[in-house]
Amino acid sequence: MTLKEHKKHSVLTKPALGHFARNEWAFVGTPCGEIKTLADQVIAALSSSYKCSYVDASHAHADAAATLPGRLAKGAVAEYTDQITYHQVDFTQPMNAFRFRQLFSEMDLVLVNGNHQQAQAQVVVIDERKRASLQKRVAQLTNVQLILLAEGTEQVFDFVQEAIPGWQALPIYKLSDTAKIVSFFQEQMQRAQPVLNGLVLAGGQSLRMGRDKGAIDWHGKAQRYFMADLLKGFCNEVYISCRAEQQVEVNNGYKTLSDTFIGLGPYGAILSAFREQPDAAWLVVACDLPLLDEQTLEQLTSQRDSAATATTFVSPHDGFPEPLITIWEPKSYPLLLSFLAQGYTCPRKVLINSETNLINPQHPDALLNVNTPQELEKVKRLLVK
Repeated sequence: MTLKEHKKHSVLTKPALGHFARNEWAFVGTPCGEIKTLADQVIAALSSSYKCSYVDASHAHADAAATLPGRLAKGAVAEYTDQITYHQVDFTQPMNAFRFRQLFSEMDLVLVNGNHQQAQAQVVVIDERKRASLQKRVAQLTNVQLILLAEGTEQVFDFVQEAIPGWQALPIYKLSDTAKIVSFFQEQMQRAQPVLNGLVLAGGQSLRMGRDKGAIDWHGKAQRYFMADLLKGFCNEVYISCRAEQQVEVNNGYKTLSDTFIGLGPYGAILSAFREQPDAAWLVVACDLPLLDEQTLEQLTSQRDSAATATTFVSPHDGFPEPLITIWEPKSYPLLLSFLAQGYTCPRKVLINSETNLINPQHPDALLNVNTPQELEKVKRLLVK
């Protein structure tokens, strides 16, 4: 092997994250007060549908900013305060993009004061009061998606035109046109909804059943294929999740996704799917649900909430979330990994302790799973009725 052939790190598909999150915009080119007002308007309009957040810097006097609050002044590196209506964490460690992404991993939309922080996309305000400041930050205009004209401004600055190829094709609104600005962000967020893939869990060893549950013929074909075909009507791509040695047993007409998180059961299969496509949402179904039908999948997908960690049914059997017929959003990927780091491999535990969109099934029997020969015979009788 030559030095050029040597690869120090494994090649992984990285999520499409910015400095803070997947969808982030920095407002730049106008005073901080105007940016705060603009952020307030957008957040107020979108917060009922999306988890929104805002990033800024303190505008306190330098001497006041240098004084550490609370126990930090005594040497603590972090302090948590339950403020009753909100929660506050102060800490002294320096921040970088990796830590920001951890903090904002569940956010759908991050708005940034571009006078102090950068973001993956930008909204440029053409404002004479900040002409010189904007010119100093022209190198930050890497992905401008909207131009706003402040009161009394009619033309885009020459240096902005030079910095943004094709700037004429961008939407240009008045800074005072709140409705159009809000509409812009609503459209951007709708376009950003993650694509939905399907994953049929067929990699279990079926020890209680005594034979491969995915190969049982309930509806004229092996159950793993029946489930995959059922998901195709609701998903962009559908994969059958299996162990590596099982792939040769799967019909070539179906895509497979082998476990790369070994020995973790369904938890590992879900993580393996996100490792393959971290920006997709995954509709995960177990292969041992012989009564699952289109109506149940239609209810689940039509009531999907992409702002939640996941969308799932309330189990009619125990009242807990049903983890193996669930839409897992991309934001659940780092959450699943964090639970794994704490020693947990139960997807239901993640759902219980996260912001999960829970819905009541219109057809509870569709969630009945079959794990033993006795349960198999029971469901056979139901199917012939």
